[in-house]
Amino acid sequence: MSEVKVGKTVSVHYIGTLDDGTEFDNSHTRGEPLTFQLGAGQMISGFDSAVSGMVVGESKTIRLSPEEAYGESDPEMVQNVPRSEFPPEFEFQVGKMVQGQTSAGPPFIAKIDSVTEDYVVMDLNHPLAGTHINFEVELLTAD
Repeated sequence: MSEVKVGKTVSVHYIGTLDDGTEFDNSHTRGEPLTFQLGAGQMISGFDSAVSGMVVGESKTIRLSPEEAYGESDPEMVQNVPRSEFPPEFEFQVGKMVQGQTSAGPPFIAKIDSVTEDYVVMDLNHPLAGTHINFEVELLTAD
């Protein structure tokens, strides 16, 4: 069998964990493999690189640095948002993930870091930014 190369469409099963063993994603649990085009920028760079060169039926375990995954946590992505920007019935809960839309239009996902009388401190970094992550990957198909 030949190794998969950039441009191939591949299907993989994977389990994503943190260094402490906490599972954050699992294609087996969803009952559906992940299909993507290798090297097309659809995946985090370290995952894409790890699958490149695998052969169908091969499994491997990889550990990705923040740079290979979701990047380092950027302090500029932590912002104070006036409470008035939220609906009056909104229940503020530290640690809660919220979805919204900027005044310019693009949607965002953020975590509530803290709440004051006037502001909500929102962290717009990816939840796994600054974190080493691990994957068990099995290459199922390559077209």
